[in-house]
Amino acid sequence: MKKQGIRFLVDRLSVSLLAIAGLLFLSGCSSSVSRIQTWEGSAANAEQVALLSASGAINVKEVNGQPMTGFMFDDLSLDYELLPGENQIVFTYKTIWSKAERVEDGESKVYVVETPRQTVTLNAEPGNTYEFDIDKPDTRQQAEAQVEDFSVTVVNASGQAVASSSPWVAADSRQAVSRAPVPETRANTAPADASTATTLEQLKALWGDASENEKRAFLSWAFE
Repeated sequence: MKKQGIRFLVDRLSVSLLAIAGLLFLSGCSSSVSRIQTWEGSAANAEQVALLSASGAINVKEVNGQPMTGFMFDDLSLDYELLPGENQIVFTYKTIWSKAERVEDGESKVYVVETPRQTVTLNAEPGNTYEFDIDKPDTRQQAEAQVEDFSVTVVNASGQAVASSSPWVAADSRQAVSRAPVPETRANTAPADASTATTLEQLKALWGDASENEKRAFLSWAFE
């Protein structure tokens, strides 16, 4: 009986160590997956590419007419590599609110408030970084009101507004100019169609974006 107990503890410890090693590996390798190349063809040098950061609430649909297929999880914070010059980004903004009232079986336990498609034209400069500057609503009612007249600005690294979004129309995508990549190849860049990424790569990106509390909660669950 004692031998069986010892065997059980050894097996459990082995599984735990393997899980920790795997999680450390995911944490160390997630940065390349969270960067999305937005054009087809050879990549550019890091110094020539601009970077647009989008929080998990921003779902980028396409860039310059090139579809940006979502990952397995649609609430990841991602960085989009942009070629220098004019770039047209189509996106939506989504917030999720829990329901206070009791729900029936099969009914969603949350409210999802999502804007119609928006478009923003960003004149990206080589090596610069940009991000969406959004006034986050405090309540679902505020989020629903925000959708009625939604607009968001894009700011540079200094916090200066460089572009503002407007409602998207179908003609915008047809008029988008196809962008040709600048020369030279750079490795470790995720493809524009993120659906080609493996489940492991997607998990790497998710782990890299998790907070310390979320990581501890996951480890506690994994080793129960």
